Amino acid sequence: MNQDYAFATDRPVGYLPNLFLLADGMGGHKAGDFASRYLVEELKKYLEQSASGPAASLLKKGIETVNSELYRLSLENENLRGMGTTLVAATLEERNLTIANIGDSRAYQIHSHHIRQITRDHSFVEEMVKKGLMRRGSPDYLQSRNIITRAVGIEENVEADFFEVDLSEDDYVLLCTDGLSNMVDNESILNIVKDQSPVEKKVGALIDMANINGGKDNIGIILIAPFREEVTE
Repeated sequence: MNQDYAFATDRPVGYLPNLFLLADGMGGHKAGDFASRYLVEELKKYLEQSASGPAASLLKKGIETVNSELYRLSLENENLRGMGTTLVAATLEERNLTIANIGDSRAYQIHSHHIRQITRDHSFVEEMVKKGLMRRGSPDYLQSRNIITRAVGIEENVEADFFEVDLSEDDYVLLCTDGLSNMVDNESILNIVKDQSPVEKKVGALIDMANINGGKDNIGIILIAPFREEVTE
């Protein structure tokens, strides 16, 4: 069952000039596929109808509203009890990129010979790393990296992290679920994205690499080429 769900458009959504959403339903929980689809579709609807304001503020209010709705549904329907989903969202105004994330779906900034993870995972292992109790990449880290500490829909309130990034002419923005980031290392992602092939082929190559390396989960990807007039998912 595919629990990843994506939406991408370079056209305006409400007062946002464009919108990119990627969600990963929580594996092992009921209706993770429902949670990811509901979050993406309802957040898009909310933003279409919202008043004007800064991108981060619009995304924050939308996420909080849909989170409350998801949580209410989980309480009312036994089949949806315990559902949840990650989210990574992006919108770009000229060169200013706004990112929101909850969970361990990620956003990367990729520029020629550099790749940088913009978001910070809300995960058990990253909390242990911050406390100095675990080493990133260790066997314990790899074994427990799928345990997330924050998700949409599992509690009445949720807090997203927000990031503002200035992009340069040759940058790509990659949004992905852990089906990619757990299976393909940063250097390999960089080498594929900086290749001269079209965006669609880059995405196909990323998916192929994740599957070659084991393909243990759904692979959700949105690759944005902001200044090349190409967008794909």
